[in-house]
Amino acid sequence: MPEQYELELRSLSSDDWSLWRDLRLAALAEAPHAFGSTLADWQGSGDREERWRSRLEIPGALDLVAVLDGTPVAMASGIPADEDQSAAELISLWVGPLARGRGVGDRLIAEIARWAAGEGYRTLKLAVMPHNDAAITLYRRNGFADTDELGDLLDDGTTRELVLGKAL
Repeated sequence: MPEQYELELRSLSSDDWSLWRDLRLAALAEAPHAFGSTLADWQGSGDREERWRSRLEIPGALDLVAVLDGTPVAMASGIPADEDQSAAELISLWVGPLARGRGVGDRLIAEIARWAAGEGYRTLKLAVMPHNDAAITLYRRNGFADTDELGDLLDDGTTRELVLGKAL
């Protein structure tokens, strides 16, 4: 018999900054290889309430937290793409270890895609580290494919993020 659990997706406002902060710091600590930002970027002088609030005030964005059996375990955001007005971007997706393998990432992606389509975007894009096989598998399972866009250059000076997209 399949395991039963309750999964809720919550949309956040800037007043939820401390919840977002806790999850984002956990993500950067647990999976530093998966993000362009580092834990150090968001600690010390970078760990300020106004900065966290500002992150949740991106105009036109949707910021989600997944709550599994009452515990926040995952996060994702959808934002308007800077360079393409017909596209939204999926950013900051992270599923904590306790929630992996339960469809939480799939649910977050589906909700961000539903939001993006409802906002009139035709494409949902994302950038992923080229060596993050688990994330790439998740994205491909959810209909994302390679684009011809160049991702950001990584610290090694030769490798770029992989840019994926899907039609909505």
